[in-house]
Amino acid sequence: MILIKPFITEKSYKGNKYNCYTFSVDINCNKIQIQKRINKLFGFSVKNIRTMIFPRKNKSKYTKKGFIYGRTNKIKKAIVQFFEDQKIDFLNKEEF
Repeated sequence: MILIKPFITEKSYKGNKYNCYTFSVDINCNKIQIQKRINKLFGFSVKNIRTMIFPRKNKSKYTKKGFIYGRTNKIKKAIVQFFEDQKIDFLNKEEF
């Protein structure tokens, strides 16, 4: 599973006017695999792909029973830019 889910945040919606969409992807996939999966899933041609890896972070919180320690997961984001006149409507899309 290459594409895990789309990121739907205010910051990612700012890129929609430039035909940029943000996805959470598998850590081990590369840009060519992401491009092929986007082509197969949506039928759009990809203009540009930017990827970034976010490392694990240590988290702790204080509760009634004391401190609880944990870690977040390591994730990889891909910002995919399509050519003009190619838009994705995530609210009505049921393939994810």
